[in-house]
Amino acid sequence: MSDLVPLTGEPLALDLVNTRPATGDLLATPDDLRAWLGLQADRFPEARELAAAELTAADLAAVHAVREHTAGAVEHARNATPPPAEDLEHLNRAQREAPAISELAWNGEAVTATLRRTGSPGARLAAWLAEAAAGLLADPAVTRVRQCEAHDCVLLFLPAHPRRRWCSAARCGNRTRVARHYQRHKPA
Repeated sequence: MSDLVPLTGEPLALDLVNTRPATGDLLATPDDLRAWLGLQADRFPEARELAAAELTAADLAAVHAVREHTAGAVEHARNATPPPAEDLEHLNRAQREAPAISELAWNGEAVTATLRRTGSPGARLAAWLAEAAAGLLADPAVTRVRQCEAHDCVLLFLPAHPRRRWCSAARCGNRTRVARHYQRHKPA
């Protein structure tokens, strides 16, 4: 698996932070952001709609800001130290800039309520991602978030099993095992 393909499947806030691996930025353009949203389509109500929207450089900048503040806050929280007030305030502000409402509709049989946000696509996306960060930061499990043990990897994960050591067994796990095998069997 290439380092240029975003890992998905961790809490949404970690998936966002992990778009900045050691090899560069996986969200360098609005098209990259649109592709990443496509991978996250089932993670929050408006993901598909936002992936289809015309995303701009300003929208991308809003997501980058949420990513950086999330990364800073998670780094502190996972080490059981207080996150910087600036990081928390930015995440709060991002949520306030695109308030959520429960949009009511009749589906022919019953009233339905769908959570929707108001504002520009970038503000709505930043708010959803900041909300995901807030959920992770407030969860006591945040102290279990780990960094991949591969020497050249900076990705984070929330292990479901206490012995998990790598962001991905297919990515870093295999690479580490192959390197170890080579070291044990290399010609003298």
